[in-house]
Amino acid sequence: KYYPPDFDPAKIPKLKLPKDRQYVVRLMAPFNMRCKTCGEYIYKGKKFNARKETVQNEVYLGLPIFRFYIKCTRCLAEITFKTDPENTDYTMEHGATRNFQAEKLLEEEEKRMQKEREEEELNNPMKVLENRTKDSKLEMEVLENLQELKELNQRQANVDFEAMLQQYKEFEEEQKRREQE
Repeated sequence: KYYPPDFDPAKIPKLKLPKDRQYVVRLMAPFNMRCKTCGEYIYKGKKFNARKETVQNEVYLGLPIFRFYIKCTRCLAEITFKTDPENTDYTMEHGATRNFQAEKLLEEEEKRMQKEREEEELNNPMKVLENRTKDSKLEMEVLENLQELKELNQRQANVDFEAMLQQYKEFEEEQKRREQE
């Protein structure tokens, strides 16, 4: 490119773009949802042309939070959701309801129980001992059950190799006798 000798880049005016500028992006639905206006199910992985904007005054550990606007495939109602970097997920804002997720609820319940147990152990040293004995008893029971299952399988699948070899020899002898006849 040719730059004339009197070219000054500072004289070029800068574009003043708004902070809440919306971009058109192509994205997939991050979870199963159901439209509130028409009841249409939108499954996870359905592709949409969406508008994306940065949410003002919301940041998580320096990460910007984005809001997405999509339209229902049947009734064209607007559905919005935004990113949730704290839980590495998305949160539904309006226009649809998120379908039930048993796995997520189970995981959250498990985390809550673990947290309660740790808090209890910190306050009460006897509880630590009780939990250890419970865990060891549970582990012993699991090992016993596993041993029982192994024994049961061995009884049911008891293979007698000597008898098999003897039977095979008899079968070969019978075949030789037939050939000779």
